[in-house]
Amino acid sequence: MKPGFLFRLCTLLTLSMIAGTCLAGIQVGGTRIIFPASDHEASMQVSNLGTEDIMIQSWIEAEPGRPEVDVPFAVTPSLARLGHRKQQTLRIFYQGKGLAQDRESVVWLSIQEIPQISETSNNLQVAFRQRLKLFYRPNGLPGSADEAANQLKWNLLKTDGAPMVLATNDSAFHVSLAQVRVIAGEKEYPVESAMVGPRDTRRMIIKGLPAGFSGAAKIRWESINDYGALNRHDAPLQF
Repeated sequence: MKPGFLFRLCTLLTLSMIAGTCLAGIQVGGTRIIFPASDHEASMQVSNLGTEDIMIQSWIEAEPGRPEVDVPFAVTPSLARLGHRKQQTLRIFYQGKGLAQDRESVVWLSIQEIPQISETSNNLQVAFRQRLKLFYRPNGLPGSADEAANQLKWNLLKTDGAPMVLATNDSAFHVSLAQVRVIAGEKEYPVESAMVGPRDTRRMIIKGLPAGFSGAAKIRWESINDYGALNRHDAPLQF
């Protein structure tokens, strides 16, 4: 294959992907959904900001690592046509049983734009999908989600491999972490952050920290609250 033709082909594919990205018109009305048990349903607003009418498909799936049979939710409409500059409200229902009542549960709401049938050949079509966490919150749980994020317990794990911290969540709420850093020796070291489930622990690798480091340090983490905003927390960490 000639170099000039290969260059033109790569350029064409790149421009096609950029064009597909710009035409994606789905916008959702939040970053997460809180479903209090006292409510009969939860909802999410989906808007079409694109230039053409689209079809959207919505479904609820289990958290990674859990079987799909553990998803006692339904979303309606599961398939809908959404006109240009129009909105669609997705309604989410819980079947009333199947989830723990002493702690939060989490599942995923997926919303996908179905690519339109192209009238031309050699056209690249991309399906854009958005996934949001849906937290089912039983009545009467002690404390609050904000308190849970602030009261995480952190411990250093001394392993033969990469240095790690152990986050312990003693609350009944999930704690979603946006950013975690260890501050040691006037330097900051990023941590591979993850969500910590209720009454659970999570190991996280500290990137770049020398294995032989000792002394006082501090851990700083940002949690995501019910509204998608970030809250900052600090705590001492002893090596």
